[in-house]
Amino acid sequence: METIKEFLHYLNPKVLIETLLNILGVYVYFGLFFVIFAETGLAVGFFLPGDSLLVVSGLMAKTLPDKLNVIYILIAFFAGSVLGDNTGYWTGRFMGKRLFNREDSWIFKPSRVEKAKHFFEKYGAKTIILARFVPIVRTFAPIVIGASEFPYNKFLPYSILGGFLWIFSMVLAGYFLGTAVENALGIKLEDHIEKVVIVVVFLSLLPPIIEFLKHKFGKKQAESLTNEAQ
Repeated sequence: METIKEFLHYLNPKVLIETLLNILGVYVYFGLFFVIFAETGLAVGFFLPGDSLLVVSGLMAKTLPDKLNVIYILIAFFAGSVLGDNTGYWTGRFMGKRLFNREDSWIFKPSRVEKAKHFFEKYGAKTIILARFVPIVRTFAPIVIGASEFPYNKFLPYSILGGFLWIFSMVLAGYFLGTAVENALGIKLEDHIEKVVIVVVFLSLLPPIIEFLKHKFGKKQAESLTNEAQ
């Protein structure tokens, strides 16, 4: 139990960034790069902080400019997100048939590859961009996309654009909006990082929660209408 608590403690973006600063110093950007790379490109990295890490990094770059440079942060995160996304794609492309070979698998179901194919045929490559803003989905989406054999020449530009929009919007939101909130409320957000993390995580999880509820209640409503018709 103590190990789990310690592990969760280090998943706090503020703690994670401070730990990387203590260990890596001026090379902290390589650590930030790897965290986002793992969160977007490695299936085992789905638990890592994404949106909250980006926002808090921007905020800390504003409050600790002598330790964190926002330009280097943007470059590190952007590179990590694009390389991670592409790693996920090619993992799915080369290992898709081996990964998606059991329908009873919790994550890697063959039926999900077929659904992904139909989904992209219906909505197009713009879904690659939208997936960037949904936690957990952005980790597994590139793998599923690669496994569905979605053309790489179409995937790459949307992957780059999606990474750019996600990284720059989140980091700069923390960098600029943090100051605006401080001025409006008369507080120092640096002293309330934990609250910032809670708000960011809640907002980032809101879209999938809404989608889940819509799907759940929409399915129940459809079943109810079917039963009434019978």
